[in-house]
Amino acid sequence: MKKTGFIFDLDGVIVDTAKYHYLAWRKLANALGFEFTEEQNEQFKGVSRKRCLEILLNIGGIQATKEQFNSWLVEKNEDYLSLIENMDESEILPDVQKVLSFLKNHNMPIALGSASKNARPILEKVKLMDYFDVVVDGTHVTKAKPDPEVFLIAAEQLGVHPEDCVVFEDAVAGIEAANNAGMLSIGIGEAKVLSKANFVFANFTEIDVKFINRLME
Repeated sequence: MKKTGFIFDLDGVIVDTAKYHYLAWRKLANALGFEFTEEQNEQFKGVSRKRCLEILLNIGGIQATKEQFNSWLVEKNEDYLSLIENMDESEILPDVQKVLSFLKNHNMPIALGSASKNARPILEKVKLMDYFDVVVDGTHVTKAKPDPEVFLIAAEQLGVHPEDCVVFEDAVAGIEAANNAGMLSIGIGEAKVLSKANFVFANFTEIDVKFINRLME
């Protein structure tokens, strides 16, 4: 059996931290004097924190100095960290751990490839860190998805060729990044949204052992 590298995004794939991000961004928007809806929050999927703030300020029609911009980035992140402080294993999305366990039991190389700069503490809180051989997060990359940098670094650190890697993603930008890296892309979410993925499943409960075995062949 060849070595296939399995790379997982974090937010919306392993855990649903999007709700906490939304609450923190909404709090900042309200403090700046405008509303920020859940529909508008969809624009933030798979996007770096800096780019999210740029979009948020554009929505509110807010001009910012560099000092204000950096201060608001810190403020949002502090609010987000306070919200995720009490995360535990109950936050893991259905059957994610089952798939990780299956891959681990078959000695498959597993990496995390996420834009989040809080990936490590989140994995520790939900007690999944031991499943990952490599963690590549927002502190290791300079280019945001759909640039493939995060996944290419993960493949290199796993010691697996990009064409032998499988990526699980919930965001359009993430699917595009996986495709740009020459990897097999598996969308977790709505098929009509993630239409560029090689395969799409609503969630991990739809992924059976037979399918995973095919990926490892």
